[in-house]
Amino acid sequence: MANESLFPAQSHYAVTPEPQNLTLRRRRLHQGVILLLLIGCFFSGLGIQLARLQLLQGEYHRIRAENNRLRLIPVPAKRGLILDRNGYFLAGSQLSRSVYLWPQEQSPEEWKITVEQLQSILNIPAAEIIEKLEKTGYRSRIPVRVSPNLSAQMFISLAEKVENLRGVEVRGESRRSYPNGNLAAHILGYIGEATSEELKQNPDYPMGMMVGKTGVEKLANSKIEGIWGNRLIEVDAKGQEIQELGVQPPQQGESIRLTLDLALQKTAEKALANRRGAVVVLDVKTGGILALTSGPTFDPNVFTDQVTSQEWKQLQSTEQPLLNRALQGYPPGSTFKIVTTTAGIESGKFSITSKLATSSAIKIGGIAFHEHGKGYGVIGFKDALAFSSNTFFYQVGVKTGAENIAKWGKELGIAGTINLDLLGLDGANYGQIPTPKEKEKLYGEPWYLGDTVTMAIGQGLVLVTPLELAVMISTVANNGWRVQPHLLMSQTNISETKPIKTQISASTLNLIRAGLIDVVKKGTGRGLNDGTIPLTGGKTGTVEIPGQPDNAMYVGFGPANKPEIAIAVVVEGGGYGAVSAAPIAHDIFKTYFSSRNVKSKSKS
Repeated sequence: MANESLFPAQSHYAVTPEPQNLTLRRRRLHQGVILLLLIGCFFSGLGIQLARLQLLQGEYHRIRAENNRLRLIPVPAKRGLILDRNGYFLAGSQLSRSVYLWPQEQSPEEWKITVEQLQSILNIPAAEIIEKLEKTGYRSRIPVRVSPNLSAQMFISLAEKVENLRGVEVRGESRRSYPNGNLAAHILGYIGEATSEELKQNPDYPMGMMVGKTGVEKLANSKIEGIWGNRLIEVDAKGQEIQELGVQPPQQGESIRLTLDLALQKTAEKALANRRGAVVVLDVKTGGILALTSGPTFDPNVFTDQVTSQEWKQLQSTEQPLLNRALQGYPPGSTFKIVTTTAGIESGKFSITSKLATSSAIKIGGIAFHEHGKGYGVIGFKDALAFSSNTFFYQVGVKTGAENIAKWGKELGIAGTINLDLLGLDGANYGQIPTPKEKEKLYGEPWYLGDTVTMAIGQGLVLVTPLELAVMISTVANNGWRVQPHLLMSQTNISETKPIKTQISASTLNLIRAGLIDVVKKGTGRGLNDGTIPLTGGKTGTVEIPGQPDNAMYVGFGPANKPEIAIAVVVEGGGYGAVSAAPIAHDIFKTYFSSRNVKSKSKS
C-alpha cells in the first residue's frame, strides 16, 4: 500500500508507443506531397515551354516544319547563245552538276563537321564554304551553291556520302560553255556568281545567279541572262524528293549576234600566236569589229568552274592574260605619219604637192635626228609615206606644230574620239597626243622642240591603242568617214554608231591612200604584194622601246581600189613592222578575200 501511495498515478500517466503503421503512413504522406510539388513544377515548366513555342516561336517552327517537307528549288535559266555574224557558235550551254547546301538542315556546329568532309571532296577550303553559309544565314530557306560543275571523280566521291550528309544536294543544271576555248576571250569575257552587291541591285536574282563579269557577257547580260524558274517539291526526312508539286519553268535568255567573223578571228589569233600584242579588224563602212584579239589570252571556261589558286595565280602573272592589249596605248611609230601628213596639209602649212629634202640626218635645235637610211633626196608626201622617211616628217612636224598634230589626230579617231562605253569592253583606255599645255599639266614639265620632232614620227609622248589605229586607217580608207567600233549586230546602223564625216579634204585623203598603196607596191610593206591577195594599202612601223626589243606595228586597208576592211597589228618586241606585224595582216587579208570569193561564187 505504501508503494501505491507513493506513486498513485504512475499507471495512468504512462506513455504508450505509437503503432508502426502510423509512422509509415506519415512518411508516405510527406513523400506524396513532395512528388505532387515536383509534378506540378514539371507541368508548369512544360506549360511555359509550350506557350513559348506556340506563342513566341510558333511561326518560326511552323515554317521550319513545313520547309522540312516542302522545298522551293530555283531552276537556272540557260544563258542565251552568243553567235558570230554568220551564225557560228561562240558561247552556249551544256549540262553540269553542282553542289548545293540547305542552311536550315543543320546547326552551325553540325555544318562545321559536314563542311570538313566536303572540302576534301570538292577541293574548296572549309572556311570558304562556311563564309557562304554565314552570308546567306543558317535560317535561310534558300539553298546555297558551293561548287559548280563537279568533275566525274568529285561526283562519284560525293555520291557515296551524300545520303548521310543532311542538307547536301547534287543538282543537274546548265553551265556556260565556250566551245572554241580561248578564242575571242577578251571579246566574250566571262561569267561569275553574282556578288552580294549585285544581288542587292537585282532583287529578282536568286542565290547562285551567274552574271556577266566582263566583255559581251557583261555588255549584253540583261538580254542573255534569262529568267530563273522554280520547282516546288516534297521531300522525306532524309531530304530525298518524293514528288513534284509545281513548276515555274525558266526562260532561256535571248541569243545575240556579234559583228565578229569567226574565220577572221581564228586567223588573227593563229597569226599572233599568243605573243604579247593585239590585232583589230574593222568593217570600214559600219565600224563593226570583225576580229579583235589580245595576247597572251585566257580560257573563259576556267571561270565557269571554281577557279583554283594555281589558275588565278597564272591569270595574275606578269604576262597579264586578262589585259586587253587592243585597248591599251602604244607608241605608234611610223604608222602615226598618217596623222602628221593629215595635219601638215589640213593645217595649211603644206600642200599635197609640197616636197622636202631628206638625208641621213638633220639638225633641229642643235640636235641631230637621224634617218633610218641614207635619205631619199627631195621627195613629196606620197614617197615619204612609201619609204617611211623620218627626216621628211621631222620637218613636217616642226612646221605644223604639236597643237595641229593633236587636233587632226583626234579627227582621225585618236585620243578620246571613240565611244568606249558603247563598245562595252572593260579596261579600255584612250590614246594620248599631248599638247604643250597638256604635257605641263600631266607631267609638270615644259614642252621642248624635241617633243614635237618625236611626236611627228609617233614616238615620245604619243600613245595610240590598236583599236584607235584601226579607226584611223579606216577613216582614210572610207573617204573621211570616221566609224564607231561596236560588237553587237543590233548596234550597226543605229544613230550611236553612224559614221561621222570628218573635216579632212578629199584631196588629202586621196594623197594618203596613194602613198599607203605605194607602201605595199614598192615600199616597206612589199611583202603583202606577193600576188596571193588583191592589192592593199598600209603602213609599217618599228617602235623603239628603251631597254627592250622594238615593237612591230602595221595598219592597212583592202582592197586598194574599194576598201572594205581595216587592220591594225601590234607585236610587242616583234622588231621590224614589215617582219612581224605585216605578215599577220597578210594572213587576215588572205582569209577575208578567200571567204568573199566563196560567197560571191555561191551567189552566182
